[in-house]
Amino acid sequence: MVKKINQDKPEKPTRAVKPVVADKPKTAAKKAASGKPAKDSAPKKRGAADRPANEKSPGNRPAKSAAGKPARASGSPPKPKVTQSANERTQAVAAPGDEKLQKVLARAGIGSRREMERAIEAGQVKVNDKIAKLGDRVLPQDKIFVNGQRVVLRSELTRRRVILYNKPEGEICSRSDPEGRPTVYDHLPPLKGERWISVGRLDFNTSGLLLFTNDGELANKLMHPSSVIDREYLVRIQGEVTDEMRQSLLKGVALDDGVARFTDIVDGAGEGKNRWFYCVVMEGRNREVRRLWESQGVKVSRLKRVRYANIFIPSHVRVGQWIDLTEREIQDLCMTAGFDSSTYTRMMEPTRDEAAQRERHDKKLRAASAAPRRTKAPVRKRPPIVE
Repeated sequence: MVKKINQDKPEKPTRAVKPVVADKPKTAAKKAASGKPAKDSAPKKRGAADRPANEKSPGNRPAKSAAGKPARASGSPPKPKVTQSANERTQAVAAPGDEKLQKVLARAGIGSRREMERAIEAGQVKVNDKIAKLGDRVLPQDKIFVNGQRVVLRSELTRRRVILYNKPEGEICSRSDPEGRPTVYDHLPPLKGERWISVGRLDFNTSGLLLFTNDGELANKLMHPSSVIDREYLVRIQGEVTDEMRQSLLKGVALDDGVARFTDIVDGAGEGKNRWFYCVVMEGRNREVRRLWESQGVKVSRLKRVRYANIFIPSHVRVGQWIDLTEREIQDLCMTAGFDSSTYTRMMEPTRDEAAQRERHDKKLRAASAAPRRTKAPVRKRPPIVE
């Protein structure tokens, strides 16, 4: 369209025209029709209060309110608020789901998972007066019976305990013995609603470190070969031990149940045909240390376990005595075994009474192991001299 110029009326000088906003065409057209010149200044920035509710902010993002939440478009119905009481939130967090029956029984300390699976297959386990089947899952409110006796289920928040027992020779690691021999469980502290589970075993004639715990999952992890936990023994050998024999034991020896070997052999005390050695194995086979040395034509006269993973026998714990491991030692033991404690049972700090009882027991052991103090004889007074 060609613009006609009126010669009688001079044309006004042109100025910069304010750009037309796309969402306000009517306003821009009205200003142009009125003939008013546009302002030279840049367009004024509008705040959240000046912007309409249905207008989007720059960058195609919804406008936010003063609280930082997207503003609700006008005309849309308000969203219903879902409220949850504090009691409901606590129950939703605390209520655990169903778990496998053998896992619950193992955590309760009845036995290992494999033992519980065999008991379930044999029909020795009932859930709510019904014989359980392998693969059943249970809830915390279910009633479980093993051989007719009610099982006290452990809560998820429990007190995990691990004790160290310095086993003497002449005790077996079974709960009962038909021959009437003493067992290691006769000297352990009592538990209410739980039972002690031994972490591995020691022979009747083997002494030394033996761990017990009330957590079946932890005991299973500590004994499983996949954890690769080393066990150190102090052994006295009757016979001559050559370098070739030591190299053979380190390389591997074929036994009845497969190839076994020592990962380390260090000389101890003694000379001649009665020598002491420190040897380390990574498995817990039956009489493994004795069979390895006997395969070389020598005899084991004394055998004592002195270390399990990172746990040593304290000097003040004598033969036949036990002591509780500290929380730090239990955490280090779980870390060594690759045991994630949060996956199974959470750690609960000992109560004040338990801490005081442990401290008294530790002081009692230290006082018993300390050397007796020599009492000074009273000073003899000379009788007065009678003249």
